[in-house]
Amino acid sequence: MEIRNIAIIAHVDHGKTTLVDALLKQSDQFRLRADGPQELIMDSNELERERGITIFSKNASLVHGGVKINVVDTPGHADFGGEVERIMRMVDGVLLLVDAKEGPMPQTKFVLRKAIQAGHPAIVVVNKIDKQDARPLWALNQTFELFIELGASDSQANFPVIYAAAKEGKAGPTPELADMTDIQPLFDAIIAHVPPPVADAEKPLQLLTVNLAYDNYKGKVAIGRLYAGRIRKAMPVAHITRTGEVKRADITNVMLFEGMQRVDVLEAEAGDIVAISGIPDISIGETITDPDHPVPLPIIQIDEPTIKMTFGVNTSPFTGREGQYSTSRNLMERLDHELETDVALSVVSTDSPDRWTVSGRGELHLAILIEKMRREGYEIEVSKPQVIVKEVEGVTLEPLELVSVEVPEAMSGFVIELFGRRLGIMKDMRVDRGTAHLDFAVPTRGIIGIRNEFLTGTKGQGIMNSIFLGYEPWKGACAVNPHGSLVASESGESNSYGLMNAQGRGQLFIGAGVELYAGMVVGQNAKTTDIPVNICRTKELTNFRSKNMGIQETLDVPRTMGLEDALDYVGDDELVEVTPKSVRIRKKYLSESDRKRAKHNQQLTTDNPQRTE
Repeated sequence: MEIRNIAIIAHVDHGKTTLVDALLKQSDQFRLRADGPQELIMDSNELERERGITIFSKNASLVHGGVKINVVDTPGHADFGGEVERIMRMVDGVLLLVDAKEGPMPQTKFVLRKAIQAGHPAIVVVNKIDKQDARPLWALNQTFELFIELGASDSQANFPVIYAAAKEGKAGPTPELADMTDIQPLFDAIIAHVPPPVADAEKPLQLLTVNLAYDNYKGKVAIGRLYAGRIRKAMPVAHITRTGEVKRADITNVMLFEGMQRVDVLEAEAGDIVAISGIPDISIGETITDPDHPVPLPIIQIDEPTIKMTFGVNTSPFTGREGQYSTSRNLMERLDHELETDVALSVVSTDSPDRWTVSGRGELHLAILIEKMRREGYEIEVSKPQVIVKEVEGVTLEPLELVSVEVPEAMSGFVIELFGRRLGIMKDMRVDRGTAHLDFAVPTRGIIGIRNEFLTGTKGQGIMNSIFLGYEPWKGACAVNPHGSLVASESGESNSYGLMNAQGRGQLFIGAGVELYAGMVVGQNAKTTDIPVNICRTKELTNFRSKNMGIQETLDVPRTMGLEDALDYVGDDELVEVTPKSVRIRKKYLSESDRKRAKHNQQLTTDNPQRTE
């Protein structure tokens, strides 16, 4: 059977997963599961369904007209670029999805650059032509300009175009929805324009591990493209690690993809995407090869992390009450497990045995890891995200992001002022149909914690996306909005009387009847200094209170702080306590005397850098 290997790339929410679902449902062999289809078959992860974005790349296989098409659904967010980069090594072409209304967006540029660098041909799919304000020809022109900007070759820039309404499962060569009946024109374009894999089954075995999965019965499953040779069940192979070490191993299972499922086979040939088990210590980017001719494939190169956080054992008074795993051994095992499948992540031990520096591609990358851990029953505390700087020839370099903003024209002044305070330099501004499109080059540290201020200032109407630009010399002090916190001075349970007294000082994060401990942050002060508040205080009863005394007083609705809100808010001297049931913000030092002592020591160190603690 002929084979085509193709990846689907696009900006977040441009319809990749919906299009893959349409291809699966209209393929020759696909049958819906007995328990009924999910809304989106490819979004199989709970976090992906909740957020409506693809986080983990997935494989599927379908058959059309006697041709097997292996499809890889890739993440659209730049924070998960590690997934995109290695997927490019597994395919021979890409489907580039572009929204017919929005055109190519910042992260379209990111994923397309990776495909062009890999030399892959692209089929451009102008999706969502059924939108009310769709402008498919404008989107196509913008996409062509993007190909030229990214240095595409003549053959890559001469791409075929398919117009689609993925939600309705329709596609065609023209943007007329009435002329479309099904998704078949896209199948035909894939078979005609994506080259079959260049592979020789008679050469010695070469397989590059691109992804990992885990099976309760088969153990660790390595997924990758078979570049040469054949691989069989119970076959002896050589396993070449990233360091170049050659180990002997035996393959216990060989699997191919049918639809979304992995199916056991006795043998697979070069050119196909296969899954194998039997090598417990295999990692991403390593080669499985012939033991008599061990020739490694080029190692996958991944961009460096730009953001770091400190992960640690939960040390709050509530530790062990809400989670199943809370020891340093538990956390270290979980982080080691994550490193096996996430090549864009870095974990480094610190001086403390229960603290680790975890680095990733962005805030969302690390926030998704924290969210996965809490759902698995882990308790952790994490610090404020910080940028990773580099020293090159005595010059301090910091990461820079290209931030693209889309807001109503009347709010453009607020956005320019907001990014100006954070050392942003405006690169482009255009107004289209009453909507302003602005591009800024901003230091990565300038966009940490910006989300809430941006959403509040644009009244929820702004859209902001960013991609990594590179490293540039340190830009100087950044005027990120400082904040003061309302800090609980007593442990106990919050009540209305104590909250009533505290809410005059700022905005509260919790309501009545919440158990808390001294040192926990319960709100944001209206000023930039911390204030201790006793929200466990109760009103003393007297014989002189009238029946209706205090009935006019009402509590404001507290501001709910989710995980990403807490990571945006947390200050340098604060931590976020994350458990399966709660997200709390706390001070690093819970007692007020310890905080004063730490502040005093920090001041001494600032005044006298030579002083040793």
